Amino acid sequence: MLTNKQRDLLQFIHKRVQRDGVPPSFDEMKDALDLRSKSGIHRLITALEERGFIRRLAHRARAIEIVKMPEGMESGFRPRVIEGDRTDPPRGAMPVSALAAMELPVMGRIAAGTPIEAISEVAAHVAVPQQMISTGRNHYALEVKGDSMIDAGINDGDIVVIEEGSTAKNGDIVVALVEDQEATLKRFRQKGNMIALEAANPAYETRMLRDDQVKVQGRLVGLIRTY
Repeated sequence: MLTNKQRDLLQFIHKRVQRDGVPPSFDEMKDALDLRSKSGIHRLITALEERGFIRRLAHRARAIEIVKMPEGMESGFRPRVIEGDRTDPPRGAMPVSALAAMELPVMGRIAAGTPIEAISEVAAHVAVPQQMISTGRNHYALEVKGDSMIDAGINDGDIVVIEEGSTAKNGDIVVALVEDQEATLKRFRQKGNMIALEAANPAYETRMLRDDQVKVQGRLVGLIRTY
């Protein structure tokens, strides 16, 4: 079941696509729904994607596929892929559309379970919504392997977006490099010279390590899921 705002946004996108052939910008969505910020639109779009009504295409910038419409809004509906009306920017360039995406390197797999070998080679590239990216910071993506973070909404096969950095606050979900050999995705907590790497699944134990055994490689800032 959709909230009123989610339904209003889906209907607005659908009408604009039918009229113009392209989706509205985030600013247009924000104004249409009388919201104060575009972050609210991003949350609504994420909710619609999680519920299976739309799909953001991972490797095609500024593309949304409307998968289905709620009951009562289905008359004449046909799923279609909607692409922006501008050419794609060069790789790594800042996008100009509100629905623009930036390509990030997927550095391979990261363990959400038992740590696996550290990852340092680019395996692919993925388009990431601009709203996940902090200006002036480096980012990369990893494919999740395992189920130890499922209670945090992170499933096996998800792509996580990581803001590169060597520090973290207690409670952050981070990429942790353990003894320069194993990389894992866990919630970070530090007390004194001890670091806890916490799972979000009761089937996994918290790992306690000295601070000289753990190097933070970045913190989680976004997630992409393909259905």
